[in-house]
Amino acid sequence: MADILIAGGGIGGLAAALGLARRGHQVTVLERRDLFTEVGAGIQLGPNAFHALDLLGVGREVRERAVLIDELRFMDGVTGEQVAALAVTEKYRARFGNPYAVVHRVDLYLPLLEAARRSPGIELLGGCHVVAYEQWAGGVTAVLADGRRRTGDALIGADGLHSAVRRQLVGDGSPRISGHTIYRSVIPVEEVPEDLRGNNVVLWAGPKWHLVHYPVTGGSHFNLAATRDDGAAQALAGVPAEHGHVMDSFPGLPGPARRVLELGRDWKSWVLCDRDPVDRWTEGRVALLGDAAHPMLQYAAQGACQALEDAVLLSVLLDGSEDDFVQRLEKYNAARRERTARVQLVAREMGRVLYHAAGEARVERNAMLAALSDEDMYDKAAWLHGAYDFAWGDGN
Repeated sequence: MADILIAGGGIGGLAAALGLARRGHQVTVLERRDLFTEVGAGIQLGPNAFHALDLLGVGREVRERAVLIDELRFMDGVTGEQVAALAVTEKYRARFGNPYAVVHRVDLYLPLLEAARRSPGIELLGGCHVVAYEQWAGGVTAVLADGRRRTGDALIGADGLHSAVRRQLVGDGSPRISGHTIYRSVIPVEEVPEDLRGNNVVLWAGPKWHLVHYPVTGGSHFNLAATRDDGAAQALAGVPAEHGHVMDSFPGLPGPARRVLELGRDWKSWVLCDRDPVDRWTEGRVALLGDAAHPMLQYAAQGACQALEDAVLLSVLLDGSEDDFVQRLEKYNAARRERTARVQLVAREMGRVLYHAAGEARVERNAMLAALSDEDMYDKAAWLHGAYDFAWGDGN
């Protein structure tokens, strides 16, 4: 049994804590905020996420809070016509072993948090902002912003896009600003006209913009996310936006999409950022996880999913004595870097080719998507949604 420190109490950090505690380790989660909370709006969860959540012991709780989706619809934001639709019910679930679902971030976070609070092997400490680390042959010390220090057998940096652990370990500067601004709103579903509701994820794709909407919180609320490739040059997170500004930012929406956007209120805006993939996430007894290791744009809907995969494999590989943690962390790095790098790069390409295509590129995109059958689309998604080998070593 080892004493493991985790910097960051978000989705990835709590998932890692659960996995490691289930292997018999004592885990201390150091969260910079005073309270363990999650902010944001809706996110999408593929079957790979549910496989990870089941292995972490919280799959049932997340399913109870999630909306299991029937169909993914791709709409042309210029003509208003449906380009393609992918059924994600019986045949999809049989193919991949789990559903495709949407949740509010809180409805993913709270089951992880509640399970961590119940675990005798996990200590949750708020107001503990890790700013650096020191290590030696037998251990590692997390240095906090207020000068306090915590020592353990390993440190996992799950401290997000602006990770202090990554800054010291990788040293690759600030995140890459994508130039895309996203506006998010969550509203009660009773405010949505019946004809705009549905148990579906609907994507409206226009030239340099797109709009996504779907139900969350068990169907009681409606999630709106509108993104514009506007050349934004400054990283912003959770900044309030006026309704009129949001509407003015999407002047070309067809009627149904405009009706959806009009419903939004209390808008918050983010400028999307990611990083280039790197080969090295570990240094001795220190390793990165989730957005600290491989932050990605939203376009593949895999950010949380990949963090959960990280957490599962990390816990599998650290199932043993701390004597060989350095080698085990290197195996974790080697096993995860190619897959997560591919997702990072595919997410960027999806934003360019699928979500924001204009002119002739839009016409070619529509023709390509319209020609694909459900089985064709399942085949294209199999490497992402159906790859469960992140849990190797656990009987899978």
